[in-house]
Amino acid sequence: MDKNSLIGIILILGVLIGWSVWMTPSKEEIAQQRHIQDSINKVQRERFVKDSISMAQANAIMNEQEETKSQDETFSTRYNQYGSFALASTGEDKTFVIENEVLKMNLSSRGAYVETIELKDYKTYDSLPLIGFDEETSRFNLEFIADGKGINSYDLYFEPYLNGYPYDGEENISVGTKDSLVMSLRAYVADAEGNKSLDKYLEFRYTMYKDQYMVGFDIVTNNLKGIIPSNTRFMTMDWAVDVLKQEKATDRFNVETIYYMFTNDDVETLSQTEVADAEEDLGTGVKWVSFKQKFFSYALISKDSFDDAFVEMHTKSRPSNSRYQKSMSTIIDIPFDGLNEDNKVEMSYYFGPNDFKELKQYDINLEKQIPLGGKLVAWINRLIVIPVFDWLGQYGWSYGIVILILTLIIKICLMPIAFKSYLSSAKMRVLKPEIDAINEKYPKQEDAMKKQQAIMDLYKKADASPMSGCLPMLLQFPILIAIFRFFPSSIELRQQSFLWADDLSTYDSILDLPFNIPFYGDHVSLFTLLMTASTLLYTYINNRQMQQAQGNQAMPGMKLMMYLMPIMFLGIFNSYSAGLSYYYLLVNLFSFLQMYIFKISINEDRLRRKIEQAKKKPVKKSNFQKRLEEMQKQQQQQMRR
Repeated sequence: MDKNSLIGIILILGVLIGWSVWMTPSKEEIAQQRHIQDSINKVQRERFVKDSISMAQANAIMNEQEETKSQDETFSTRYNQYGSFALASTGEDKTFVIENEVLKMNLSSRGAYVETIELKDYKTYDSLPLIGFDEETSRFNLEFIADGKGINSYDLYFEPYLNGYPYDGEENISVGTKDSLVMSLRAYVADAEGNKSLDKYLEFRYTMYKDQYMVGFDIVTNNLKGIIPSNTRFMTMDWAVDVLKQEKATDRFNVETIYYMFTNDDVETLSQTEVADAEEDLGTGVKWVSFKQKFFSYALISKDSFDDAFVEMHTKSRPSNSRYQKSMSTIIDIPFDGLNEDNKVEMSYYFGPNDFKELKQYDINLEKQIPLGGKLVAWINRLIVIPVFDWLGQYGWSYGIVILILTLIIKICLMPIAFKSYLSSAKMRVLKPEIDAINEKYPKQEDAMKKQQAIMDLYKKADASPMSGCLPMLLQFPILIAIFRFFPSSIELRQQSFLWADDLSTYDSILDLPFNIPFYGDHVSLFTLLMTASTLLYTYINNRQMQQAQGNQAMPGMKLMMYLMPIMFLGIFNSYSAGLSYYYLLVNLFSFLQMYIFKISINEDRLRRKIEQAKKKPVKKSNFQKRLEEMQKQQQQQMRR
């Protein structure tokens, strides 16, 4: 680079630097420019905010107008579907929990029905809270006509009222120290513009008492004349639940089924088989319908009667481990007078145990759901067994001890009958040599009449009869059957342990088998084994005594049957109540003791002498003997001809 070029570059740089320094503003100028710019920015921000607010307000007004238009269109659509109940067709699905000392009940705002119940004093066989039915499978619907439209209460949302005041539903409500509480759920009506009428509503009213399983249930219509047609005479209720498994096992007399009672006090059942699909149109005059399990029931009861009722039950195909057992439902017509402004249908629910005393107090035959046997057997249970059992149970003893004492009382009461039977058997043993002599004296068939006459004379003189031993057994039989029906149905035995049995209301298992044996089951019940063994021993001893008394006259087939019966009972009782098997075991043990007492108290030598003395006394012939002698004479005369 030459000298001139270098000088030119330096001059240019100098000019640029001088220009930059000359054009750079002072601090005062910079501050002034910043102030001006801040003022400009402030004005711009205020203008932007103002424009944004204006735009937001405009958008809000537009959206509100569109939403109102949409809501109006939606309500109009709902009104076309639900009529005056259009406003109640939308809402929030809430659950309201009310409870007392024994019962916890969940009410749904949608449909205003009982979606689940819990019995607080009980547990399931596997120690879970005892839920009768749950919200997954329970259903309740009231169907009626309003404004010419078919309305289902399940589609409506109800507003809660507690003791007549609005309730927010934020916490569980307990009866507490009060006598009762009233939870009302109302579905209000509205006009075509959506204006709610606070004096016009459909109400489901639930009244819960302090310590009761019975819950009041009323359906109220307030000022709905003109909305519900005046020619309406009934509304249709549809109630259905899938009952949950509560027990380890049931028996053939105590299965899940539907009971119902008519106004003439007749109580009937839909089906009593373990697996059954059944239905029945009950017609008019139905007082109550009950979904019954082994130890618990859920009943809908009318104060007066239902106009009509249809019941249905079936077993659903569910996984083997499902806790659901049977699906039960009823469709009921409840009375309604469309000419009245206000209607009130008074009903009640019973959600509770099948306890005889508990059910009996309501005086509507709910206790007849408990399978206590036929008329005669049921009366024995109601008048004798249950009162004595309850009396013994009040002392707080183990129910194993209660059963022991009950068995002893029954055996003592029946001892005179048993003694008479044993005495008759002893007389037959004493008379056996003489009977054998009569048989040898009249060996021919044509002498059968003479042989029969001689034996009857002997029985008459000795005051003995082969039938006198059978009659006491027949008198004891109804009591045996009564006990057979009582113990499996006794809720008092539920989950009561004794010895190796953890629940006397169901079978005791000392060994669970990995397979199922037909007619026997998949477990081994020790009480049933002991009962069977003692019964076989008692049968052997009884047959030996019969052999001594009757010799070869005893029927071999009867002997075989007497041994086969205990074997059959082994299969039957293996899945029955452990309390029942334990009772029959005690009966056999007391029978052995009783037999020993009778044996040492009845001296057969002394009895023989007493019979010999009785033979010497003149005996008045009975009408039967006179007829028998007359027939004998006629037979002899015919043979002479």
